[in-house]
Amino acid sequence: MKIGLAKEPLANELRVALTPENITHLSATGATFVVEAGAGLAAGFSDQDYRDVGAQINSSAQAVYQQADILLRVNLSGAMLNQAAAWLETSPLLIGMMDPFTKLERFTALAEQGISSIAMELIPRISRAQSMDVLTSMATLAGYKAVLLAANVAPRIYPMMMTAAGNLSPARVFIMGAGVAGLQAAATAKRMGAVVEAYDVRPAAREQIISVGAKPVELALEADSTEGQGGYAKQQGEDFLQRQRELMTAVLSEQDIVITTAAIPGVRSPVLITAEMVGQMKPGAVIVDLASERGGNCELTQHGEVVVEQGVTIIGPDNIVATVAHHASQMYGNNIENLLHHLLNEQGDCELDFDDEIIQQAVVTHGGEIINNGLRERLDLPPLASTPLLEEVA
Repeated sequence: MKIGLAKEPLANELRVALTPENITHLSATGATFVVEAGAGLAAGFSDQDYRDVGAQINSSAQAVYQQADILLRVNLSGAMLNQAAAWLETSPLLIGMMDPFTKLERFTALAEQGISSIAMELIPRISRAQSMDVLTSMATLAGYKAVLLAANVAPRIYPMMMTAAGNLSPARVFIMGAGVAGLQAAATAKRMGAVVEAYDVRPAAREQIISVGAKPVELALEADSTEGQGGYAKQQGEDFLQRQRELMTAVLSEQDIVITTAAIPGVRSPVLITAEMVGQMKPGAVIVDLASERGGNCELTQHGEVVVEQGVTIIGPDNIVATVAHHASQMYGNNIENLLHHLLNEQGDCELDFDDEIIQQAVVTHGGEIINNGLRERLDLPPLASTPLLEEVA
């Protein structure tokens, strides 16, 4: 089984899908590796590092794509999936983050080409798949880096200081959304000395907020159901969001830094902060909108830009985790390594066992069809009555 590791073509994508250490571990399965020259350089891994663990380095991207039985990438969202498919002459297994709930026509074309594919975002959030969960891995780093981005532009420091020149009050940091990214942001801001508060629509998040040293903010709101599949916050109606915004305005007016993290897979991010609410915030306050890639939690967010509106700096990060590419690659590579250990049998061949919940949910295309019934439903295709129980990918 030959595993291909391709360089990411996007200028802002600095991660790599496997580190040399991952290759060392996976070599025990009997797999061999071909790596595109420069694939890990931006993440701090040289071509020689990969040679040292037995990988073949190939300067031709197309050669890597065409030799691989399993091709690994980090970013296969949007047009990146189409580009990768165009270079695949055989029918390998393609694995990466595919943003699977957008531009679904990409997967129809992929199926027609006979390519099997696994979208890492669809790995189910079950206990035995935790080590493969890229959403958690990447959200952890996003929450950490958001606090640093805010610190870089804020006119205030995080910790309290008592100096001969006077006393400095600690910054007030507010986290909107206490999922993985939000909790990591809260913990990081707390370690840096800020006064940290956090809010989440899910009642179960209260104890988690307290566990990282933050104070939970509670609003007089009721919702029928607040938690969806996989532990994500469930999308709420406009009446609920309007009432939430009204109550939140007073909370935001006291904050120095606000980090928003409310993203729901497959839909536009809910608008939690309107332009009017921004106008009620302190001059010099900072908003870091981690949901900007899906439209943003702040009405004034511009994805990939830093803007100042009504005296408030609003940051809409683009691929924030790639700014810590070394550790992001280490975490992503470990997720991929654990998935491959799950897929490779004792002979080192790759088998897709469709009786396994992980495979059922994560495989998007196989055997010329879109296998994932969730995506089939979005494409108005009838659900598949059955799938092959075990099929080797060659």
